Amino acid sequence: MFSVTLITVGKCKEKFYISAAEEYAKRLGAYCKFKLLELPETRLPEDPNLTEIRSGLAKEAELIRAQLPKGAWFCVLTPEGKELSSEALSEKLQQVKLSGKSAACFLIGSSFGIDPEIKKLADFRLSFGPMTFPHHLMRVMALEQLYRAETIAAGTKYHK
Repeated sequence: MFSVTLITVGKCKEKFYISAAEEYAKRLGAYCKFKLLELPETRLPEDPNLTEIRSGLAKEAELIRAQLPKGAWFCVLTPEGKELSSEALSEKLQQVKLSGKSAACFLIGSSFGIDPEIKKLADFRLSFGPMTFPHHLMRVMALEQLYRAETIAAGTKYHK
């Protein structure tokens, strides 16, 4: 069975986000082996300067690198990535599966973003548009779209 890992930097505390994420993770489990990894966000001062932010992102990058599944297709969610329709994301995942990969890994960075070195490792950069979303909401949105992509490929009625 195809494996999907979602790595998020930062813990989700709000019950309504946790509940929604758990629901989509459960649904996604019918189509793949799903794993959620929550990594800690680096603590920064109240008003960090650019050097402090870069240092924090570099520390987070070490944690991310250590958790990337070996051999998995790697996708970072970033505003400068490519926007895809739900159908195109489904097609992209099907292409990954047909390429012989047995796993995919998606990354949602911290509130300060993703270290440029991690972005360089990505096989694909995906954008949900130019708007800014809370990271906990982005987790739910990403899970819903992964579930939707799988249901599109399976031909179910979830995606109308």
